[in-house]
Amino acid sequence: MILVDSTIVNIATPAIMEDLGAGLDEVIWVISAYLLAYAVPLLITGRLGDRFGPRRVYLIGLVVFTLSSLWCGFAGSVDALILARVFQGFGAALMTPQTMSVITRIFPPHQRGTALGLWGATAGVATLVGPILGGVLVDALGWEWIFFINVPVGIVGFILAYRLVPRLSTAVHRFDYLGVLLSAAGMFALVFGIQEGESYNWGTIAGPISVWSLIIAGIVLLALFVLWQHLNRAEPLLPLKLFRDRNFSLANISITGMGFAVTAFSLPLILFAQNVRGLSPTQAALLLAPMAVLSGVLAPIAGKTVQRGNPKFIAVFGFAAMAASLLWLGALLSPDVPYWQLVLPMMLMGLANACIWPSVSLTATRNLAADVAGAGSGVYNTTRQFGAVIGSSAIAAIMQSRLTAHLGGGAADGGTAPAAGAFPDALKAGYSEAMGQSLFLPAAVIIVALLASLFYAKPAPELTSRGAQAAAGTGDTADSRGAVDTADRGTVDAVDTADRGAAGAADSRN
Repeated sequence: MILVDSTIVNIATPAIMEDLGAGLDEVIWVISAYLLAYAVPLLITGRLGDRFGPRRVYLIGLVVFTLSSLWCGFAGSVDALILARVFQGFGAALMTPQTMSVITRIFPPHQRGTALGLWGATAGVATLVGPILGGVLVDALGWEWIFFINVPVGIVGFILAYRLVPRLSTAVHRFDYLGVLLSAAGMFALVFGIQEGESYNWGTIAGPISVWSLIIAGIVLLALFVLWQHLNRAEPLLPLKLFRDRNFSLANISITGMGFAVTAFSLPLILFAQNVRGLSPTQAALLLAPMAVLSGVLAPIAGKTVQRGNPKFIAVFGFAAMAASLLWLGALLSPDVPYWQLVLPMMLMGLANACIWPSVSLTATRNLAADVAGAGSGVYNTTRQFGAVIGSSAIAAIMQSRLTAHLGGGAADGGTAPAAGAFPDALKAGYSEAMGQSLFLPAAVIIVALLASLFYAKPAPELTSRGAQAAAGTGDTADSRGAVDTADRGTVDAVDTADRGAAGAADSRN
């Protein structure tokens, strides 16, 4: 639900612009406000899970997310919608780190790969399902229902999480408030500068403040944040020791690129489909169906495969396929391109997604210890969301730039908001070329992610189930839910189903 809401607004963009009388720059903030409010608190919300328990923080976040989704649906102006999306993003930030943290703490190393493979596959499929679900809801019920649909899902999710997610041990943490301030201010300045640069012709915003001064200030603040994390001897918000692990560092670079590309690529494609080809939101979203279906079918297979072998090779193939599909798709966009030609790169993209998510998530978390599970999960999700935020901002900037280059300033401003099928024929060729060239940006970023994946270190040989338990010092103690409380390590390890056999749960007296 969280990740669907990262992309579902893309398909509803023309409807929101028409209904609320908003321009492209304003409606982009409906996307970016959510992503920014989602990304900025992730480092500290991961620590909140360690301190107060991931189950408790997850449930609080789910309540915030669900209520703010209701608020989004009732918003009567674009400003109200942006504000509601900020609260929705904060609810998502409370929830997300807890999911990976719980998996990391419940499953022992020899089972964690399969679990994280499913977690990564779910993330991949969710970001693809968003536009398809959005198209159906916008056509059938209106754009408001892309938010209303979260309410029943949130209620059911709350009941299931309350009943089924175990309570895990907690630890006392000191919060790095200066780190939070520096990271939040830096990210906001950087994102706002990139997103609004084209609107202000990369010049002055107000008084002495210019677009470039904001971008530079954002970079400086983020650099100061990293320096402060190095100097902070108490308990930094971002434990830099996590990055001593080569695979963790490289996987974070890769997932940043993936977050950028997944968020950025769909908006130019959806606008092309609706404005140039005259498709309805549902019809436009169906262009993504081959990708979503193939990714959903292959993701579980990829998740199991990365556990048995070296995830590096699957990740490298996935990123190469992702870059190729984006370049291919960008070159194809034209007013008269046959739809079957668009299906081929979308299928390749589906295969790429199935390979990337589980392989990168396993590479990042394989060596995470239980006492830094929340922090590691927060860092991993922060870098992914940072990529998504920058992707949302950068794609808006490059779309405006390409539209201005091909259509001129006036035509570009007026050419982004017409109802489907109402776009002037004389502008369709230039508009198509602008949208196609915009896709080359996420392709370039994915190539950087590909280069990072080439240097993943070979993982250590997998331990047997009994060997892993012995190495962890957990023994065979279990309860009927398949988890034991290991107080001295502050974690919970799942019982190997092979040791439990067909008879069911192990005898808790062991």
